[in-house]
Amino acid sequence: MKFMKLGSRPDSFQKDGKNVRFVATDLATDIVINVGDAKFYLHRFPLLSKCGRLQKTVTITDETSDEINMSDMPGGPSAFEICAKFCYGMTVTLNAYNVIAARCAAEYLEMQESVEKGNIIYKIEVFLNTSIFRSWKDSIIVLQTTKSFLSWCEDLKLVERCVDSIASKAVMDTSMVNWSYTYNRKKLLSENGLETHWNGVMKEQSVPEDWWIDDLAELELDLYKRVIITIKSKGGMPSQVIGEALKAYMYKRLPSFSKGSMVNKDNVLKNKTLLETITWLLPKEKGAVPCGFLLKFLKLANLLDIGDMVKKDLIKRIGRQLDEASLSDLLIPAPEGERIRYDIEMVLSIVEEFVMQGCGDSHTSPLVSKDLKESRNPIFTSSNTKLAVAKLVDGYLAEVAQDPNFPLTKFVDLAEMLSNDSRPSHDALYHAIDMYLKEHPGMSKSEKKKICGLMNCKKLSADASMHAVQNERLPLRVVVQVLFFEQVRSSVTAAGGRGSYGSSRSGATANTEDEWDVIPRVEDLKQFKSMKLTTSASRKESNRSIRNTDTNTSKDDVNDSKVKGNAMPVKMITKFWSSKGLQGGENSSSDTSESPVEESKSTPAKNMRHSMS
Repeated sequence: MKFMKLGSRPDSFQKDGKNVRFVATDLATDIVINVGDAKFYLHRFPLLSKCGRLQKTVTITDETSDEINMSDMPGGPSAFEICAKFCYGMTVTLNAYNVIAARCAAEYLEMQESVEKGNIIYKIEVFLNTSIFRSWKDSIIVLQTTKSFLSWCEDLKLVERCVDSIASKAVMDTSMVNWSYTYNRKKLLSENGLETHWNGVMKEQSVPEDWWIDDLAELELDLYKRVIITIKSKGGMPSQVIGEALKAYMYKRLPSFSKGSMVNKDNVLKNKTLLETITWLLPKEKGAVPCGFLLKFLKLANLLDIGDMVKKDLIKRIGRQLDEASLSDLLIPAPEGERIRYDIEMVLSIVEEFVMQGCGDSHTSPLVSKDLKESRNPIFTSSNTKLAVAKLVDGYLAEVAQDPNFPLTKFVDLAEMLSNDSRPSHDALYHAIDMYLKEHPGMSKSEKKKICGLMNCKKLSADASMHAVQNERLPLRVVVQVLFFEQVRSSVTAAGGRGSYGSSRSGATANTEDEWDVIPRVEDLKQFKSMKLTTSASRKESNRSIRNTDTNTSKDDVNDSKVKGNAMPVKMITKFWSSKGLQGGENSSSDTSESPVEESKSTPAKNMRHSMS
């Protein structure tokens, strides 16, 4: 029998609108098989000897030339041609791109061992097990080709076998990885020219733990999901590597997301499915992905109007690592139709989650047992974590305060969520309050009282206090309170740090409703009045002493400036005290009566406050 091959008839390339293929032989064909857009003119005997399906359809004794339609054959004409060539004994070339199609077509034609020993199904299975599934990249290619005839591949468990082959290689010890892989995300040390030699000998480059991430990013979402699930089920893969893989896949499938811009709304359904799937695949462990990545996810979920379950899951994850977030990440745009710029409700939920997970001890219900408090993860009670979140929240408050439509109640709610010990300094909070007062000039007295009540004047630094006493946007009571505590601090400092002021500052709390109404308190002002402050006589004595020790003129100037700085707040407090009639319960009409300090002639008389914003 002559060597034969399938080809297109030169003089009759198309017939009835279909491509015509035939066997180049002197024997006349006796069967026609239609597969898709192709017509195959073949011979019954070689086909029926290996195809169980054709045996059931055609009888060898039938002398009429039958025409059989196989339009539903998986793989189409190309896959059938591979099987037909095998039937004729021709050499068949299989590779990662056509082996799945050929396997499904062979199953369709029922070319099993029961029909003939050494049939094509057996040959293909050997090829898969000995070649394809032992190759990293071929396994991925084969898995991708299963999409075209997924139902057949599922029944034959081809998808399952491909996924298991890929997952097994991904979790393998990196020292055993000896095949090629794609790794574009980071440069290896050798590519940077670093640590490539040791004593003149080339060092062997180790395989990175996340070597497999870029190759798997080529898979479609449903297949990718199955591979990641299988990798996680096998164990041994760090959650950070899984998180990095999901992050890389998201950036690969949604390039605009990686650039920080919002996605095109044309593919809303596709993007929703992507977001929901990646969120579901995220490892439960804290720190598996950066907090900034989670906040980007939340912004996208807000934009696409994802279901509440996905948002709640993201909020819970973000709350666990909120201290890692940046201010720009936290600025989540408000939903369309809202008057405010940013979604404050989302941020309130995130901070609330952070507090609930262990950082808000002062807000914890007294019914919570001591054992429960102690059982919380120590990482959540870290002072550094609290400080980082407090700084982040205060920065957020300063940003949203610039929105004229931002409601005061939300500002107060967010500021009050953090416990007192989260803010050892109230400078950032004061800045946020000042920004809000600046952008909302029409605030009533009670509203100013409410927002300023968030701030503890004892926790302001010297620079912030200096700004506050000259800030005409602040209520007068707040300014006097700042002056009072600054005078006390100056006095304690001058006395060598003796007294209890330092401890009172460290343990101070924010102003309560009652404290506001009695600031400054009578007993505090009496104590302030009785303090021995620097007088003009003591200043003269000090100056005389300095001159006797040959102190230069610059030191005199410095001493005088310090005296002036002390005298000014005393004068302002005395004026406020006398005007409000707080001297031992008696009214006073004099601004300087019973002044606790002898005023220096060189002391500035200006009491006018001005803004330094």
